[in-house]
Amino acid sequence: MENSVELRPRAVLVTGGAGYIGSHTAYALSCEGYNVIIIDDFSQQQTVLLPFATVVAGDFADQQILNQIFTAYNIEAVFHFAAFIEVGESVKRPRLFYENNVAKTGTLLGVMLDHGVRRFIFSSSCAVYGEPQYLPMDEKHPTAPVSPYGKTKLAVEFILQDYAQAYGLEYAALRYFNAAGALWELGLGEQHTPETHLIPRVLDAIAAGEEIQVFGDAYATADGTCLRDYIHVQDLAQVHIRAFKYLQNKQESLVLNVGTGQGHTVREVIKAAEQVCRRSALVRVVGPRAGDAPVLVANTMRMREVLNWQPQHSDLIAIIRSAQAWQRVRRHGSIHFASQNTHHDRG
Repeated sequence: MENSVELRPRAVLVTGGAGYIGSHTAYALSCEGYNVIIIDDFSQQQTVLLPFATVVAGDFADQQILNQIFTAYNIEAVFHFAAFIEVGESVKRPRLFYENNVAKTGTLLGVMLDHGVRRFIFSSSCAVYGEPQYLPMDEKHPTAPVSPYGKTKLAVEFILQDYAQAYGLEYAALRYFNAAGALWELGLGEQHTPETHLIPRVLDAIAAGEEIQVFGDAYATADGTCLRDYIHVQDLAQVHIRAFKYLQNKQESLVLNVGTGQGHTVREVIKAAEQVCRRSALVRVVGPRAGDAPVLVANTMRMREVLNWQPQHSDLIAIIRSAQAWQRVRRHGSIHFASQNTHHDRG
């Protein structure tokens, strides 16, 4: 009886759980009482303490490791964050993106279904929409991704639809807009290599006294710069948990935009960062980047109604303050978990 699945604690598998959004969600899941199992290959050279989880160092599509995990733990659901995300790189090297983001996800889904696990929370993207045909964009907006990255996210959504129909998979596809901020108190924040997200780039530039490049200032926005919808990563983690609970309660799949429904221009972000840092930024306007939409803002009505929830931490100044605090943590290494009982299994 000791080895009965029913007597083992409920567990969840978080792929890419040492990454930015994955680590925040893994922590939030641990606070819900789950036994969190993380698999991550640490390809971003992350330095992160994860005492709230069991960490398996390896490829999320390694079938031997996956079989060991699903056999050893009572996995209720898979939260999938392990993807290549850099849009420009996807244009240069699409093969890598299709292999990692699509083919390997198919392998993960296959092993998961073989072990009778039927719930999958997927890190999708607003990149599936492509150029906005109307704003704010809701979930019924046509999907016409313009980058290989966006196409890989939509391809996985198609796989999930077909697997739900054929195999009884229950999934939540969460179409993020712009994740930002950090749980710096826990040593969690952005560690992308290279860093392409606006807020950490602006903060790094201000701290170093270097110039910030603004790509275009003649768009049809209030100040001519691109406008984006920023959601605090702590709020984003809560959406994953609420989407999981929705699957548990409703036994039906879900596609949701995840954002705030409010937008901020590049210049507004820079001004807010100057306010937080109490230093002026050096700004240089250069030509616009190919594929940059002038405005990307989520219609979040469905998220708010279905999950009975709205963002709690996504004020722009609060986001930037948390990101700046995380920047200091990375620079000085001043935050450490009291407990460091992470297990690193090598399979």
